[in-house]
Amino acid sequence: QVQLVESGGGLVQAGGSLRLSCAASGRTFSTYAMGWFRQAPGKEREFVAGINWSYSTKFADSVKGRFTISRENAKNTVYLQMNSLKPAATAVYYCAARSSRVVVTPSNYDYWGQGTQVTVSS
Repeated sequence: QVQLVESGGGLVQAGGSLRLSCAASGRTFSTYAMGWFRQAPGKEREFVAGINWSYSTKFADSVKGRFTISRENAKNTVYLQMNSLKPAATAVYYCAARSSRVVVTPSNYDYWGQGTQVTVSS
């Protein structure tokens, strides 16, 4: 069983930056693929970024070049650094975990955090 807790959300102006953190419980964190997703009101949950146990990464086209993802296995934590934020990034951001590799489909993830709100003002 893995429990995930996100933090770092908040209100930021367009063009600003935020760093989200996701702290995981469990001794096998290093073996999990970790993903970040977001869900805006009235929209489906969408993939943002993911990082494998091998540290290889994957990003949605909409965030490439502006967002980075990293993990610190010694702290059981994964991070999402978001730069040059746009109002369209306003959403609840969720951290998720699964065994095997990063995929973009939310239903393929086994564990989810409660989410953290990110609001980007214009």
